[in-house]
Amino acid sequence: MTIVPVSRRTFIKSSTALTAGLVLSPAIIGRAEAATLKLKCSSSLPNDPKFANGRVYYDNLVKQIKANGLGEQVEVAFFPDNQLGQEIDVINSVKLGVIDLMISGSSISANLVPLVGTYDLGFLFSSFPQQTKAFDAGAAKPIEDALLKGSNIRIIAWAYNFGSRSVLAKKPVKTPEDLAGLKIRTLPNPVITECLRLMGAAATPLAFGEIYTALQAGVLDGLEHDPPTILASKFFETAKFYALTQHNFSPLAVYFSDVTFNRMDPKLREGFLDAAKKAAVDTRAHGLAVEKEALTALTEKGVTVAECDREAFKKRVAPQIENFIKARPESKPVIDIIRSTQA
Repeated sequence: MTIVPVSRRTFIKSSTALTAGLVLSPAIIGRAEAATLKLKCSSSLPNDPKFANGRVYYDNLVKQIKANGLGEQVEVAFFPDNQLGQEIDVINSVKLGVIDLMISGSSISANLVPLVGTYDLGFLFSSFPQQTKAFDAGAAKPIEDALLKGSNIRIIAWAYNFGSRSVLAKKPVKTPEDLAGLKIRTLPNPVITECLRLMGAAATPLAFGEIYTALQAGVLDGLEHDPPTILASKFFETAKFYALTQHNFSPLAVYFSDVTFNRMDPKLREGFLDAAKKAAVDTRAHGLAVEKEALTALTEKGVTVAECDREAFKKRVAPQIENFIKARPESKPVIDIIRSTQA
């Protein structure tokens, strides 16, 4: 296991030199693969082995790599807590092959390929197990194919964010009227931003690494996220009311650079991809269990966790799906599969 603290400037400098060397010297690639293949894995979340999905996935990946007998052939270095930059910068680095792996929600890649935003539509999924059934039924492949074609990035496994996304605010929120005017942070993603706007909020896109200080400064009145992330990132220190809107069951994607994929030895690649999928299964199980624990912990830390008029929010957001289909007809088969899949 390698978890490396590093400055972003040092990383970019060394990565640029490495990329140049790989381009100019194909023989070096062969020698590197004959030895230990070193991969870089990024996550925006803190280095929390229990409540941060990136670290949990990484630990499971290392375990499965060893179980597949690849411990001496593949070494994955983990960079949590935005060490390699904000997510939008990191996913572009994955596209270029400067960073090999990224653990993040599907939402960030919608900035590169808008069709991925299908998964961000409000109240589309009913639960994470229902999501997995829908993906197994064919709702994942069109998105995966579009991302590979449009951005040179593969999704090699799907896991769960650790709980559905709900609204944490500085005041109680039970109805859309309560949310009116509140500056709620959303991902820099137009679909999620539109969902929160329809729910009644003054939706405010902002990079993950800027949330805490924005809450402290009063730039934000709250955010929408899952319970373990709120706990691990200590957002509860600045906002004390958590409304269980459960407007989004955001899938967790394991992004893998196609540049790295193509330079791996086929036999090594097969074993690594198998380990990546097994690690995702382990992470799903952990995520389902830890959501409840995080909600209890938030309550103990003074957060009021409360039910809300979820149907009222759902009704407000309902037009979003039909409008998205009109704008992107290619999303309809994916949405139809999801809607027809029972939990």
